[in-house]
Amino acid sequence: MRRLFPVTDETATRPGDTPPAHAQAPGRGPADGRPGGDFADREWSLQELAAAYTYPEPGPGREPWLRANMVSTLDGAAQHEGRSQPISGTADMRIFGTLRGLADVVLVGAETVRQEGYRPARARAAFAGLREAAGQGPAPAIAVVSASLDLDFSWPLFTSPMVPTLVLTGAAAAPDRVAEAERAGARVVIAGDGMGVDPGRAVRALADLGMTRLLSEGGPRLLGQLVSAGVLDELCLTLSPMLTAGDAQRIAGGPTVAVPRRFQLVSLLEEEGFLFSRYRRT
Repeated sequence: MRRLFPVTDETATRPGDTPPAHAQAPGRGPADGRPGGDFADREWSLQELAAAYTYPEPGPGREPWLRANMVSTLDGAAQHEGRSQPISGTADMRIFGTLRGLADVVLVGAETVRQEGYRPARARAAFAGLREAAGQGPAPAIAVVSASLDLDFSWPLFTSPMVPTLVLTGAAAAPDRVAEAERAGARVVIAGDGMGVDPGRAVRALADLGMTRLLSEGGPRLLGQLVSAGVLDELCLTLSPMLTAGDAQRIAGGPTVAVPRRFQLVSLLEEEGFLFSRYRRT
């Protein structure tokens, strides 16, 4: 893993190159003071990744911060044959686990739950101290966004999580499906007046439950809704060094926004051709 941002002639070293003298100084970090600023390739510890991806300090009243984590191929595919795993890699999965380890709750669309076979988030010893210091439980909750509640509530995601799974739906959701979700052990949260879920209301509802470090893992339809609603604060995007062609979805779908939303690059990492970017809205 190498830190490439800001990208300069010094950071863009090639295999076998000698890092600049200031990068080799004992105990010396990158210019921005963050850990893991080595120019040479090496495996970062989970603690270094956690420091690089830490959430911003909460503002007055503990304002929620919503980040999304997505992966895309060079030609814009967010999936291959309906799943993101084939275009991912080892380092991408380490960052995936790190982002989960820092989050209060993982927001995910119902279709992604079905396609990816979602299971409950698990406690990880490597993040136990960080989570305890941040006042978090041992593992993040999973929050499934679903208008129809067309979900199999016998799955372990609902019946045996460490933290009860949340189901975000609209006020007009079928009462029998709501009752089935609750019987399975899920906590149903109303976040919309009709059948659908209002993204802004969903973010506020989670914050009201004390969940202010929010992580969305997609899919594209949910991310598109978050972008359109203007509630996405940060995008962690992995660019996979693969080409798939075909007609796979992009990372975000749905209606086009009236004015493109501008985000600012705040960090860029590289490992084995994968680029791990982090953008915040301006």
